Amino acid sequence: MDKILVTGGLGYIGSHVVVELLEKGNQVVIIDDLSNAYESVLDGIQKITDKRPLWENVDIKDKTSLSSFFDKHQGFDGVIHFAASKSVGESVANPMLYYQNNVVGLLNLIDACLKNNVNNFIFSSSCTVYGKPDNLPISEDEPIKPASSPYGATKQMGEQILEDFSKSHGLKTIFLRYFNPVGAHSSGLIGELPINTPQNLVPFVTQTAAGVLEKLTVFGDDYDTPDGSCIRDYIHVQDLADAHIAALNYLESSKETCEVFNIGTGQGNSVLELINSFMEVTGVEVPYEVGERRAGDLPELYANPEKAIRKLNWKSKLDMKQALLDAWRWEKNYRGIK
Repeated sequence: MDKILVTGGLGYIGSHVVVELLEKGNQVVIIDDLSNAYESVLDGIQKITDKRPLWENVDIKDKTSLSSFFDKHQGFDGVIHFAASKSVGESVANPMLYYQNNVVGLLNLIDACLKNNVNNFIFSSSCTVYGKPDNLPISEDEPIKPASSPYGATKQMGEQILEDFSKSHGLKTIFLRYFNPVGAHSSGLIGELPINTPQNLVPFVTQTAAGVLEKLTVFGDDYDTPDGSCIRDYIHVQDLADAHIAALNYLESSKETCEVFNIGTGQGNSVLELINSFMEVTGVEVPYEVGERRAGDLPELYANPEKAIRKLNWKSKLDMKQALLDAWRWEKNYRGIK
């Protein structure tokens, strides 16, 4: 595949995937409405790759704008879809935003793809689709439970919608169920930069370490885990980006019309372990306090990535400590900290 549309391509994961696509020689077009990203990310992408991808400010909830975009840009070989809201806590507080962005927006995008003969689709899914798992590590065969948040529900719906269109229209689709992306590009030129208060743990840690935030809150220390804090599978964002390239290559050669892959390391680390690891590898203190549990959080989630290793020929290479060093390099570079 040569020409790829990346929705949400200026966001955290999207921008790292764009870098990988450009470095592999693909032509990339980005749509992003800047609801949780900055246009300046294009500068970082250009500095890393010496290429500046085409970007248009398009909101996928706006069917007319999306249709005009596809009228203007033809010949896409595939789509990688990141344009969605992604916070468990925010989704509990504002479910309308999540159903509009993540479900209505997806339907609009699928409609545009089918009308323009774009038949290869990679969907940014999440381990939250499993709900509270019966088994750990979690394999793709784990039964799908009722979602614990509106965010998780929208990802479940997204997968079902795409599976239905795969059956009815032959839309070749891969669901990549991410576990917890962390880190930043090794150059320090792009990373995770939420527009408002961070919703994910690592930017909260780095912004607290940088003095931007006063202190970090750990949401609960009374879970049934070794140290009482939630356990997650933290995967370096560059490993995650590599998984998308592997998925595109697989999609091009596979005869399957719809497949799902877990993208994680297979190892779980607790929130407190991550905070202590950050302080260990950087030598910077991170003041934190323990607060109440957060609605929608589950005690433990970590992947069995064997299917991706076997069929995509992909495996994570970078550990959590490297991810934390890269995240801190990005934070310092962005803040001008020596």
